[in-house]
Amino acid sequence: MLKEIKKTAEWIRTATDRFEPEAGIILGTGLGDFGDRIEAAYTLDYASIPGFPVSTVEGHKGRLIFGTVEGRRVVAMQGRFHYYEGYPMSQVTFPVRVMKLLGIRFLFVSNASGGINPTFRVGDLMVITDHINLMPNPLIGPNLAELGPRFPDMHNCYDKGLIARATAIAEREGIKLQYGVYVGGTGPTFETQAEYRYFKTIGGDAAGMSTVPEVIVARHMGIPCFGVSVITNCGLSDEIGDHEDVQRQGRKAAARMETLFKAMLREL
Repeated sequence: MLKEIKKTAEWIRTATDRFEPEAGIILGTGLGDFGDRIEAAYTLDYASIPGFPVSTVEGHKGRLIFGTVEGRRVVAMQGRFHYYEGYPMSQVTFPVRVMKLLGIRFLFVSNASGGINPTFRVGDLMVITDHINLMPNPLIGPNLAELGPRFPDMHNCYDKGLIARATAIAEREGIKLQYGVYVGGTGPTFETQAEYRYFKTIGGDAAGMSTVPEVIVARHMGIPCFGVSVITNCGLSDEIGDHEDVQRQGRKAAARMETLFKAMLREL
């Protein structure tokens, strides 16, 4: 696997004239339009990148964008990969490994999620303070010792310094933030109400089908992470889960998330 990661990273370096990003950004369901506003220097379709999976989910454009945001060099994934698509965890997290080799020093992740905390409302932005992993751990198998330790610590998984910075920016910009624990499940079914009650009992505030594997791998490699969930539905209500509505709600909240991400990048 390490050989494939290095091969892909070198191919991308050649294709982007050795562009070296400072931060990686992963844009979740309904949030991909932010990528269209990056001052792009290079755009690569996933299908053209050796070793890269291809996103099969509606609302995920499937492009890797290299450019600048607020003067910072970034690489942004317009669409991610999920375990429920049938990819092994090594493939789900492959792009994060590649981004590390390309030079990123910070990782920003976003997702659409179902609200568990009864104080949350549709459209809220939840800063992820911690997670509960209900998926296969992406570090199972041989350890890539060149990239990280066999038993990486997951304390401060979501960087407290970055969370504090986001809080200060939100206060200044008038952006309401919620804070909570993200529960990562396999999907692709939306959770039952009994599952949501279980997630609430074990300490979850929002639930989704992504993000956790990417963050685990990033922390394995020592990358500070910052995560935001857009609350696109309230799981403990009687409303029916619908992917199209998730995309709509994600797009509505995207402007506030974009303002937050831009300010954070500017102040890195």
